[in-house]
Amino acid sequence: MLHRTERNLDNIPVGSLGIIALDGCQEMGKMVDDYLVQWRREDTNANKDNIVYTGYEKDTYLINAKVPRFGSGEAKGIIEESVRGKDIYLMIDVLNYSLTYSLTGNINHMSPDDHFQNLKRIIAAVGGKARRLNVIMPFLYESRQHKRSGRESLDCALALQELVRMGVDNILTFDAHDPRVQNAIPLSDFETIRPAYQFVKGLLRNVKDLQIDSDHMMAISPDEGATGRAIYLANVLGLDMGMFYKRRDYTRIVNGRNPIVAHEFLGSSVEGKDVIILDDMISSGDSILDVAKQLKARKAKRIFAAATFGLFTNGLDKFDKAYEDGLLDGILTTNLIYQTPELLSKPYYIDCDMSKYIALVIDTLNHDGSISDILDPSERIQNILQKYRNGEEIN
Repeated sequence: MLHRTERNLDNIPVGSLGIIALDGCQEMGKMVDDYLVQWRREDTNANKDNIVYTGYEKDTYLINAKVPRFGSGEAKGIIEESVRGKDIYLMIDVLNYSLTYSLTGNINHMSPDDHFQNLKRIIAAVGGKARRLNVIMPFLYESRQHKRSGRESLDCALALQELVRMGVDNILTFDAHDPRVQNAIPLSDFETIRPAYQFVKGLLRNVKDLQIDSDHMMAISPDEGATGRAIYLANVLGLDMGMFYKRRDYTRIVNGRNPIVAHEFLGSSVEGKDVIILDDMISSGDSILDVAKQLKARKAKRIFAAATFGLFTNGLDKFDKAYEDGLLDGILTTNLIYQTPELLSKPYYIDCDMSKYIALVIDTLNHDGSISDILDPSERIQNILQKYRNGEEIN
């Protein structure tokens, strides 16, 4: 990981730092806050006592905010302290379905729409008083509906434009389903961050006998959309790369999409090699498991699946069976979205923590510094790879 001391933090902060972790993202917000409090307490910056650094070192940067609901299901955003002149970072997990609210006596689970409305309510409660508004939305709202095919809505583009109209200056997301959606707001700051370093670290920390070279390992893309991820990791680690493409039945629509007829493989032989399948999300898991079956049929050795977002919309039973049958040896996803206690307890699951990474991004942006070095992890991946090959412990 790029250490805080290795970055230029001489710039005057944009404003006093404030973090608003919305309901469903509070655990991550607390972890990020702990890093920032620790770093700034240990900071030896000679300017810390200068008036322009007022509020720089605090016991917490979290700002209390809540969104209570009326019995009718309507809601309002409330901020319980002043945010005037602050550099505000709003953190939101639109996929946290574990939260519920009452609607005329019925219990509703919060949908992505509910979370997005809550975000807008808090922005409205800020009321233009903040110096700068930044939204950290790891899973980009409606990002699966990113392009138009026929007479369809462009939900993600509309959402981004709405946030910009409300005064949001920066939007940070992770592994956007299609980064080209930022074309909807070409004059606004939009960053999509990939957790390649965290995947490599998680794999190396938990699997001790990997031989990371093109003779013993491959990076696999499960479809055309994930090819860039596999190419990047293959190039950084010096591996071969292969890909599948989804052959779909375009005469039918099932559950809102054209069903997949088959996965066709393009690439060199996987026989006897460890394989890492890379994607942006695991939704139902059908695609990943079908790809794993095909790789096993081609005599792949061990199969690891890495995806930024583990949705597991149809439960974990099929993954349990795949693990028991030797089809999958490990699944890596991040804690950027809600993880069920059941998922965290699985022997095949490797959790990739992103809180320090987010804290680094926030700390750098608050100083109006460049985050280019943070966004490109190739050097850090090489460093951790060298440690692994030397038999050193990976912290």
